[in-house]
Amino acid sequence: MAENQYVVFNLEAEEFGIDIMNVKEIIPYEESVNVPNAPEFIEGIINYRGNVIPIINLKKRFNLDVSKTTKDTRIIVINLGDKEIGFVVDEASQTLRLNEEQIDPAPDIISDVDRRFITGVGKVGEDRLLILLDLHKILTDKEKDEIEKMEITKEV
Repeated sequence: MAENQYVVFNLEAEEFGIDIMNVKEIIPYEESVNVPNAPEFIEGIINYRGNVIPIINLKKRFNLDVSKTTKDTRIIVINLGDKEIGFVVDEASQTLRLNEEQIDPAPDIISDVDRRFITGVGKVGEDRLLILLDLHKILTDKEKDEIEKMEITKEV
């Protein structure tokens, strides 16, 4: 029985999980610098270990209400190809292990657009559900190209 480990994070009251193997680091939130003409869901850029990386606000990406940042707000940094990208989340609370039997496929009510990045639904205990995401698929190819055109890979 295969078992995967997930980083659990919150957006509003919803819990999400991403495969821990895709996470480079979870860092405290820091204000980003706005980039002119960037897609709306890109909050800006930050200096992360000497590299300038784009910061994507997942609430904007998922059309959720954007609230103020708190002391629990985090940035989850992942590698996307040869680039690093940060995703703003309300809180990164824990890691969990789920085996294949605890994961159901994405429900049919989810649109094809959303289904590309929702890998399934994890069942934790009797009444806790975790929406499992593939952050590599959050962006469309066009959006990835837009980020590439921002030319933000230069070292600071």
